[in-house]
Amino acid sequence: MIAHVRGVVEHIGLDSAVIDVHGVGHRVHATPATLATLRHGATATLATSLVVREDSMTLFGFAEADERDVFETLQTVSGVGPRLALAMLAVHSPDGLRQAVASEDHKTLVKVPGIGEKGAKRIVLELGDRLGPALAGATPSSGSTSRSSRADVVAALTGLGWALKQAEAATDEILESGTVEVSDTGAVLRSALQLLGGARRG
Repeated sequence: MIAHVRGVVEHIGLDSAVIDVHGVGHRVHATPATLATLRHGATATLATSLVVREDSMTLFGFAEADERDVFETLQTVSGVGPRLALAMLAVHSPDGLRQAVASEDHKTLVKVPGIGEKGAKRIVLELGDRLGPALAGATPSSGSTSRSSRADVVAALTGLGWALKQAEAATDEILESGTVEVSDTGAVLRSALQLLGGARRG
């Protein structure tokens, strides 16, 4: 198993990055928040999880080892594959997920695209306490105010290569739309990336 990769960041995309490790480019799939920590040409270290299928080998990367461990534990739930596990971590922090599971907060879990009410109940039932205890005061949503959420999302988007005006416009559009919780930085960032990605493809 590849536990981590360390190398120069060659490319940053919407859902993955290419890390050059001694001349070999590794495509690493990651959450928007993890990708936002990377910089072109800089050396980065990511905790990783290698998912092997009959027809593919896919590497997933995380800014923290705790995220990787939660990612792997989530996949022990029936019906939860690596893509859905990654989506869960794109919307909620590890401690946010721990708190949601511990409190049987289905409404928080269904905020993740691909998870319905039945899926949320199954996740709570099958995970139990296997994610470990949440930190004191942890909440399912990351961020605490709309102002800090906006600043964090704009910074993440500019770090991914979008111009400041584009980043601000997309973030404001998402915050004003009412489609996500304004205090949930992860959800706002994900929605803004989808909006910008659609505009770029158009």
